[in-house]
Amino acid sequence: MSYEPFDAVDVIRAKRDREELTKEHIDWVIDAYTRGVVADEQMSALAMAIFLNGMSATEIQQWTQAMINSGERLDFSSIVGAGKKIATSDKHSTGGVGDKITLPLAPLVAVYNVAVPQLSGRGLGHTGGTLDKLESIPGWQAYLSNERTLEILSDVGAVICAAGTGLAPADKKLYALRDVTSTVEAIPLIASSIMSKKIAEGTDSLVLDVKVGSGAFMKDVDYAQELARTMVRLGTDAGVKTTALLTNMDTPLGLTVGNACEVEESVEVLAGGGPSDVVELTVALAREMLRSCGIDEDPAEALADGRAMDKWRAMISAQGGDPDAALPQARETHTVYATETGVLTRLDALGVGVASWRLGAGRARKEDQVQAGAGIRLHAKPGDTIRAGDRLMTLMTDTPERFERALESLEDAYTIGKEYEPQPLILGKVSTEQQ
Repeated sequence: MSYEPFDAVDVIRAKRDREELTKEHIDWVIDAYTRGVVADEQMSALAMAIFLNGMSATEIQQWTQAMINSGERLDFSSIVGAGKKIATSDKHSTGGVGDKITLPLAPLVAVYNVAVPQLSGRGLGHTGGTLDKLESIPGWQAYLSNERTLEILSDVGAVICAAGTGLAPADKKLYALRDVTSTVEAIPLIASSIMSKKIAEGTDSLVLDVKVGSGAFMKDVDYAQELARTMVRLGTDAGVKTTALLTNMDTPLGLTVGNACEVEESVEVLAGGGPSDVVELTVALAREMLRSCGIDEDPAEALADGRAMDKWRAMISAQGGDPDAALPQARETHTVYATETGVLTRLDALGVGVASWRLGAGRARKEDQVQAGAGIRLHAKPGDTIRAGDRLMTLMTDTPERFERALESLEDAYTIGKEYEPQPLILGKVSTEQQ
């Protein structure tokens, strides 16, 4: 029987009593939890103590480093072009409704000789998952070996794939635990969860898209700014050039919410069209990623001239997908019509996101399957003039018995009034210069 230098009860008690955990405490508890020495109920108690009492900046940094040390680290230094190392840049979104930005963004940035290793996840609840969207493309593979990931990055310049199981395994265990113990919202645990994986990924720079609003994890802009500052500090301290944009998630992004339909809309953006808000955010994040690599270019040009589309096709093909294949379509549809005339003044992202989830586009548990064709097509956005009888949105699913519950979540999800006050999409920026 091996000797353990600490007891989990002592660590829990220290944080319960608002003491600062030592580096030795943190290193041990993360390692012991990964090994199974610290039980789930003990880590649950510690997570709740952190939720209630917080952590200092030093504790958060040490907690994040311990999570990184629980697994492997990737190395992209072998990616070269013209005899020199190519810069790598990644983007992370805290999750929203209709947030398909990763799909056009990765190939767009890759146009400018930047390697984009986009390690992405699946949807849970009302927020969609990038991997779920892309898996609606026939043949596309989410799971790649580290060697294949490097090959695609070297050949194409962009890859969107699942994170390997060896990357911050402590986070995988703790993330699942937080979800069932009501400790998800703790900023130290959110920040360390996101940044441990991104730092272990080995990218040179990182741009964070911190969503704020009804359809976002963060409802309050001050809370979102605190999270953004914490993550930017963690990335910078680890040698990753990190910036964050705070973006509005009161209204769904674009005109589609689902999986295959969001791929379709992303392709429209890559073809030089698409909804203005999706284009605006894609270009804004691309500019930040390029700036972080010392590149002063206007990425909007690569959307207009087809270069980003060429990268998309190459990226999808490299992962086994057919960029020309027809995307899945839902078997059943139901249209919601306006009952009055006026201006659409509100379209609640949470209500639309929950409706899409209930139609089958999302999952309640990580084991659940999603429907590729399920989701919602929006026919109007806030600011549009609506007449009674006009289409507001079309619901799509393979299982029509889902319509009833989806419609319940839409009952108070939109307002038709007289005047609309436009809201900015980008609410602010956090960088090291502002720390």
